[in-house]
Amino acid sequence: MAHQPAHAAADRIRLGSTADVSRSAWNGPAFTMNGAGGIVTASMTRAIDDIRGGTGTLDVVVLAGSAPTSGSKTPECDTITALPGVNSCTTWTLTAASDGNNPQVNTDVRNAEFVYFAGGDQCRYAAWKGTALEASVEAVVAKGGGSGGGSAGHHVNSPIVYDACNGSVTSAEALANPYNRYISFTTGVFEWPNYGSVINDSHFVTRDRMGRTMAFLARSVKDGLAPGGAAWGVGVEEGGSLYLDRNGTATQYGKDAYVVLADHQPEQAVDKKPLTYSGFKIWRLTPGSAFDFKNRPTCGYYLRSVANGVADANLYSGTPVTDCGSQGGGAALAESEPNDTRDTADDATGLASPGSLTGGMTSTDDRDHFKLSVNSGQTVSVNCAVPSAYDADLYWLDANGSTLDRSVNNGAGTDESLSFTRTAAGTDTYYLDMEAYSGSGSATYTCDVTKS
Repeated sequence: MAHQPAHAAADRIRLGSTADVSRSAWNGPAFTMNGAGGIVTASMTRAIDDIRGGTGTLDVVVLAGSAPTSGSKTPECDTITALPGVNSCTTWTLTAASDGNNPQVNTDVRNAEFVYFAGGDQCRYAAWKGTALEASVEAVVAKGGGSGGGSAGHHVNSPIVYDACNGSVTSAEALANPYNRYISFTTGVFEWPNYGSVINDSHFVTRDRMGRTMAFLARSVKDGLAPGGAAWGVGVEEGGSLYLDRNGTATQYGKDAYVVLADHQPEQAVDKKPLTYSGFKIWRLTPGSAFDFKNRPTCGYYLRSVANGVADANLYSGTPVTDCGSQGGGAALAESEPNDTRDTADDATGLASPGSLTGGMTSTDDRDHFKLSVNSGQTVSVNCAVPSAYDADLYWLDANGSTLDRSVNNGAGTDESLSFTRTAAGTDTYYLDMEAYSGSGSATYTCDVTKS
């Protein structure tokens, strides 16, 4: 472990190898949005695997606005360096906005493949807007790496940042006055692919933050912070992590998360008056469920409103107004083992189109089955992006298990695709069968499914 103060305002601690990994290509981007400051090992492991394609190692940088007051000085890196596929993890404690232009900080970040923003004070992170550090983090994502964070670090990874520079606000305060002096925003720090018009919130259920997220969204729509007149909130509970892959599909880990949509102007959102907004659309994401941020769903949500600063009851649960049939109410479905046979297939019959199916070839004989229904005259097109960790083949089966079509391109990381048109009358059941041919790993494949 090397402990090196870079200059008076910044402190550097590196764990693992002293030399950075050098590689020509990476398989991201990948993002982890955590409800509390700590690492969620399941989502972090997936990010590492996806970025490196299941092979080799990578380097991680943790950015912190202050040092821990007790215990280890590198709590995030302590967890990260124990995960497979990590070459090194470097913690930088940056206490001034000018630290964003520190040359060694920026060298470490640009040489890394994942940047994690620790918990703390998001106002300090927002102050790095326009510094070299902002561009360095963006360069990591652009080369196929990733970014993420927990608590304050979760906030700064959304394009609309509740920066808390004037102080923290409660749900009751925000609903009573959506222009409360404690509510301030920073925009234009980061805007990650497929994650536009989003404002993140953390510690979501434990600290009852649905109400303030509703106020943030109403403000974002009223003030024009969200292009297109619609703003999306992503609130993640403590212990939860929303993982966003390169195709825009998010998978929930650990504890619940909530996606909240404000898609029209508030009935009342003015200074010193309580908020009135009818019909927030809310998707509850339980662990293992998926949500498609690239093709955001128009189904699967329940509705809640605010009248004169008073929110409806049962903000954190509800019966969907419309049923998408897929986990999390979005046009995406993540595999759940065991699904090695048609009898144990994941049910994708309600998957909206376009939609996506995700999974991994976790052993050399793994087979993942997904059940779909096809109507007469309907064409189903399937395009699967396969990571470089393994070679997988794709089969289209009828209800009896007979192969009707297949895609068996050779080579690890080679994509597979097929198309099937049902000419018979009525509706019937079919199965997608993704099979490991050679190699294995937890790196995620994504099959985009379109019905026309």
